[in-house]
Amino acid sequence: MKKILFLAGSNSSKSINYKLIVFTASQFAEQTVQIIKLTDFDLPMFGEDIEREKGYSVDLKMLYNKIKDAEALVISVNEHNGTVSAYFKNTIDWLSRLDRNFLEDKKVLLMSTSNGKRGAASALEYTKNVLPRFGATVVESFSFPSFSENFSEETQSISNEILLLGFTDVLQNFMHQIEQ
Repeated sequence: MKKILFLAGSNSSKSINYKLIVFTASQFAEQTVQIIKLTDFDLPMFGEDIEREKGYSVDLKMLYNKIKDAEALVISVNEHNGTVSAYFKNTIDWLSRLDRNFLEDKKVLLMSTSNGKRGAASALEYTKNVLPRFGATVVESFSFPSFSENFSEETQSISNEILLLGFTDVLQNFMHQIEQ
């Protein structure tokens, strides 16, 4: 049984990326699943002066330890103006200052969603290129377009059959990769 950490890169209280993470975690019945909210970890906007004067916060170290404790991660990123949110970027900045290789030996399923037809694809591509710099191996990725049209909150399921097939295939491939 693998220990998988699930998180969304959004700080919105109504985050559809978080909803996607919760749904995805429910598909991993045979694994040890932990879902976290990044908003539970108070990280100020990164700056070298803050780092020098205050060092690394307890919240940052707690988040870092949760990541280190996991064998794999599932991350869903949101998109602001064609890239990841400043909030998620800030989290990555802090973690990488604490330990440049904070994702070393971590296999990652990277997802994104939005209510647009591209499903935050630009943020997904940006993150796919950035996470390996910190040691991650992105083994699968999935962009979920038009979330509100393709996901039923009432039934907590993907309502678009083609998207569901693609999503299921990605999950199966990810599970195969982390079991190796």
